[in-house]
Amino acid sequence: MTAYEPASKDEWLVIIDPQAIFASPKASAWGTDEWAKAQPHVVALAEAFGPSRTVVTRFVADPGLGGSWASYYDEWEFALVPDDDPLYAVVPALRDAADHVVTEATFGKWTPALCAVIGHQPSFALAGVSTDCCVIATALPAADAGATVRVIADACAGSTPENGERALAAMELFAPQIQVVR
Repeated sequence: MTAYEPASKDEWLVIIDPQAIFASPKASAWGTDEWAKAQPHVVALAEAFGPSRTVVTRFVADPGLGGSWASYYDEWEFALVPDDDPLYAVVPALRDAADHVVTEATFGKWTPALCAVIGHQPSFALAGVSTDCCVIATALPAADAGATVRVIADACAGSTPENGERALAAMELFAPQIQVVR
């Protein structure tokens, strides 16, 4: 088995936020050059799992969340655009990769909506952007809830190479619930 193959017939693939807003610094201040390196690996994973076992998540800002999100959006006002704004579009290479799309207004995607698709204690491979924000914010609560998580390192894009490596190293501390595959 390679990292790109499902570990079992029951394993899911969750691709975190493969959206224009994160795909390139030219698209937004949240964009990362690291996505260009990760995207071919994410596409290979999606092809191996197939659309019926793949979930794509999307981040869409919600200024109504309140609390610390209010000051967050004071700093990142450009993100306060509607759900259908091109900034929130899934990148072309992955638009048809998944039969399931979960949209959330939070960094972490381990939410009731994702659990409704993949279950409450599933086994899943994890890929996406950014490793040091939404990927780690999904992996940790999922593992804490009893999920088995395989983070595919080369299919994750950090905000910077250094930040991505720090997040992968932090997730490695949660073995065996989280396995970082390098």
